[in-house]
Amino acid sequence: MAFSTRLTSFLWPARAALHWAARRQCRRLSTLQGSEPSLNLGGIFPPLTTPFSPTQEVDYAQLERNLRRYASIPFRGLVVLGSNGEYPYLASHERVEVVSCVRRALPRDRLLLAGSGCESTQATIELTVSMAEAGADVALVVTPCYYRGAMTTAALVHHYTEVGNASPIPVVLYSVPANTGLDLPIEAVITLAQHPNIIGIKDSGGDITRMGLMVHKTRQEDFQVLAGSASFLLASYAVGASGGVCALANVLGDALCQLDHLCRKGQWQDARDLQHRLIEPNVAVTRRFGIPGLKKTMEWFGYYGGPCRAPLAPLSPAQVEELRSTFSANGWL
Repeated sequence: MAFSTRLTSFLWPARAALHWAARRQCRRLSTLQGSEPSLNLGGIFPPLTTPFSPTQEVDYAQLERNLRRYASIPFRGLVVLGSNGEYPYLASHERVEVVSCVRRALPRDRLLLAGSGCESTQATIELTVSMAEAGADVALVVTPCYYRGAMTTAALVHHYTEVGNASPIPVVLYSVPANTGLDLPIEAVITLAQHPNIIGIKDSGGDITRMGLMVHKTRQEDFQVLAGSASFLLASYAVGASGGVCALANVLGDALCQLDHLCRKGQWQDARDLQHRLIEPNVAVTRRFGIPGLKKTMEWFGYYGGPCRAPLAPLSPAQVEELRSTFSANGWL
């Protein structure tokens, strides 16, 4: 680990007490006065794919090309190094460089959320500090899951509390049971929502009852719930979610931002009609064909998709045809 990172990690807890005290006071006043959250996460965030060259190196030129196109879409911000970014397949130095590249290209009024979750608490803290130094505004921290049988509510609360204490930037919890086999317990979420540096959760599980309960149980805190999929975005807004981190926004960003707009305006019939047209395409680029499907679809919409990093395999010709038919049948191609 670089000396600057070690120094930052060492000094941060010592200088953080006043920072946390101030944030706790701000939270208390926000709750009493009903003011806006300290950092508004409302809106749509595409979880960016990581472009690779034919030799499976990170292609930063193509990343910048995609970012130039995304700049014209009214996203609230971008997520890098989430599940769609093939985060587990990137080396540590690649992860930091990807964040740096995106930060350089991203307008300052757009938020940058960067995945920094690792299996150990120590590694997560170190990478979170590095992400902050690279320009991330918020750390998105996935649940550790390799020893999932030991990941009790108490263990997860301790993990995220330590990360929240040490992080120089706000933290958003990330629950993605389809990939981790672990749902972040709602009791843990409610406890962690009280931490002054933990400001929200991205929940990709799709349980609307759970999402509504999280919104309800954390309503006195400066804490926001983000839907983790386009398939249930409307339903999430109906129970109080603030925004969405949606893989489909990589290709249908304008449509997702329109759905966000319709929901905020209370135009529920138009929102429902649009939501219906997004469900099958979203399932196709998530559960059905995954990242290879998402990257193939990006090419049809003028973005660079490119190959995945092995062992993720490309789609077969039959799968490509099925994917195209799904988008065509819903009026997108």
